[in-house]
Parts: sequence; C-alpha cells; structure tokens
Amino acid sequence: FEGPFKMIIPKKNRLAILSALFRDGVMVAVKNWRGIDHFELEGIPNLQVIKLMTSLKSRGYVNEQFAWRHYYWFLTDDGIEYLREYLHLPAEIVPATLHKPLPNEAMEAGGYGRDGGRDGGRGFGRGAY
Repeated sequence: FEGPFKMIIPKKNRLAILSALFRDGVMVAVKNWRGIDHFELEGIPNLQVIKLMTSLKSRGYVNEQFAWRHYYWFLTDDGIEYLREYLHLPAEIVPATLHKPLPNEAMEAGGYGRDGGRDGGRGFGRGAY
C-alpha cells in the first residue's frame, strides 16, 4: 500500500542508520515490513531502514538495486557530502567503499598471485591436473 503517509523515525535510530550507511558506504535490507529488526542494526526495525533509504533515494543521495528480496543501496558523491554535513564529520573520514586496499591485503583476500593465476601462486590451478 503506497500513500502520502510519512513515517516518524526516532532520532537515535536515524543516526544509527545513517552512521552505518556512511561507515560502510552501502546498506542492505530484506524486503520485509512486518516488524522484524534489521539484521545488522540491533533494535532498529527493518521498515525504518527501508523508509529512510527510500527517502535518501528520492533526494539522489543513494542508488538502489533490488535482487532476490533484498534491497541494496549505495552512497553517491552527493550522499557522502550530505551525510558528512549531517553527521558533522571531517573530510578525512570516508566510507569503507572508498578505501583502496594495500597490495598485501588484496593478495590475502584471494586476489591474483605473483604468477598472475587466481590461486595466488599456490599451485592449485589447472596445471596441477
């Protein structure tokens, strides 16, 4: 049911949702409005997360993807600036999606190894058959 109704979200919940969004750069929510809590944010109803993200989407601060009963929201550059101002954060703090991993972190996370293979140089590739 869609309508002109507005949802009042407590300031404590709004700050928790927006802080998590800025910290990670993304937000995920299951498409379920039936009073369950969000799976990452304790004590915050999933409906409040969905409605706040919908509001940010309408203002162009997040992009939305929907797949397999899950909403995915990604911060835009305008959204980063808005949240930085709203949460009173300095310019040095950026979302996790903008951090570039160090070369060692990429290799530990299963990236391409020294020899260019996906197995990270461990010899488990097709040549091991």
